[in-house]
Amino acid sequence: MTSRVVLVSPATSPALREARFDADCSIDERGAARARAAAGSLPRAARVVTSPGARCRETAAELGLRGEDAPGLAPLDVGRWRGRTLDEVGAGEPGAVARWLTDPTSAPHGGEAVQDVCTRVGTWLDAAARVDGRTLAVVEPEIVRAAVLHALGLPAEVFWRLDVPPLTATELSGRAARWNLRLGRPLVAPDTALDG
Repeated sequence: MTSRVVLVSPATSPALREARFDADCSIDERGAARARAAAGSLPRAARVVTSPGARCRETAAELGLRGEDAPGLAPLDVGRWRGRTLDEVGAGEPGAVARWLTDPTSAPHGGEAVQDVCTRVGTWLDAAARVDGRTLAVVEPEIVRAAVLHALGLPAEVFWRLDVPPLTATELSGRAARWNLRLGRPLVAPDTALDG
C-alpha cells in the first residue's frame, strides 16, 4: 500500500507578518482571499485534519475543507514567548534565542523543544502511513518541517533551515516507511493551475 500525506501550510496572519510567536491569531483578509482563490486546487483526500489552532482551521475552511483537529499536529509550544516578537525576545534573551535556534533539545521559553515536536509529529506520520487513502493536513510550518525531517531521516539540527511559505503543499508518498518528498507546491486557483 502506498501512503500519501499532503501537508498544507496555512494562510498569512498578522503574527506571521510581524515575526511574532503566534498566540492563536486568525488569518488576515489577504490570506483568506488567497485561500478562497485556491479552493479546489488540492487532491481529494480520504481524511482531512488540521493543527488545532485558529490559523489552520480558518485556512481549511477558506479552502473549502472540513477537517478534524489532530492534537498530535499542534503547533510548537513556545511557552512564555507566545505573543512576543522575535526581536523583543532576542533583545531581552539573546543567549536563550541562540540556544533555541541551534540546540533542538533546548526549550528556554519553558515550552516544547524542537526535538520533542519532531518526535510527536513523527509518531503521527507513522500512524498516518497505515491509513488507507490520502491524508490532507492543514498544519503550521513547524509541523511541515518536523514531518519532512522524520520522513527523510534528517537530524533535528536542520529544522530551522527549512522554509515553508504560506499556502503551499508538501507531499509525502511511500511504502513501508520509505517516503518520497515533493516540496512546497504553491496552491493556485484551479483555472490557473495549467498556466505556469
